Amino acid sequence: MLFSSIAYGPIHSRRLGTSLGMEIMPLNHKLCTFNCVYCECGWNTPVDHPKLPTRQEVKAALETKLREIVNGTCSNGTCLDVITFSGNGEPTLHPDFLGIIEDTCALRDRYCPSARVSVLSNSTQLNRPDVVQALRLCDNRILKLDAATDTMMRRIDLPVNKDLTVTRLIDLLAQFEGDFTLQTCFLRGEHEGQPIDNTTPEELAEWYRAVESLHPKQIMIYVIDRKTPEEHLEKIPREEMERIAAPLIEKGFEVIISA
Repeated sequence: MLFSSIAYGPIHSRRLGTSLGMEIMPLNHKLCTFNCVYCECGWNTPVDHPKLPTRQEVKAALETKLREIVNGTCSNGTCLDVITFSGNGEPTLHPDFLGIIEDTCALRDRYCPSARVSVLSNSTQLNRPDVVQALRLCDNRILKLDAATDTMMRRIDLPVNKDLTVTRLIDLLAQFEGDFTLQTCFLRGEHEGQPIDNTTPEELAEWYRAVESLHPKQIMIYVIDRKTPEEHLEKIPREEMERIAAPLIEKGFEVIISA
């Protein structure tokens, strides 16, 4: 499921509401620092010189869409809850990410001030000050941590940087001092003969510890919902997701379950 337009929708997001999607990675192929076994965009596509939309192209596409929405000519309706950066890979890889977010906030304020600006990120670029600065401008920083052990994180997310550790990801996330949404996909299955399961008592114990240390303002847990590149994966039942969330809810965390 790849996106071929810079601005697409609005579409209904099960987690965010009515969302205008923004694609700032290459159109029609995936570019990411992870190669997650469950990613609806499929596997990374090696390209020698990936072509990214320019800051000016992104600004123009967004302004056109917002005008259509405000004028009531958008075919998908006029109600807009959020402008969401996700799409064909990791949006914070864009070298002009900060400028794009600055433009987006300005256009949002002009055309649709009630809409929130959201970014779904895998957290790997939080070592870049410009990325952190850009994310602080957003209303929703939705940052991934799929597992709290190195073994399971690497099996689920297949990071391009083989030396990436959970400790490093947690350190990067900690700089927001809890002012972000932590996002985790729970799943079971296997990939290339290796078992995948971040729902075991051992994995959950480490994940709970990470959540409590980061203390995010919101936790978003979800299950696979579309076709995945790795076929041998299992969707976790809602009742089990509720059991996973329960200990955190009891401690006062806000947990959103999408199952």
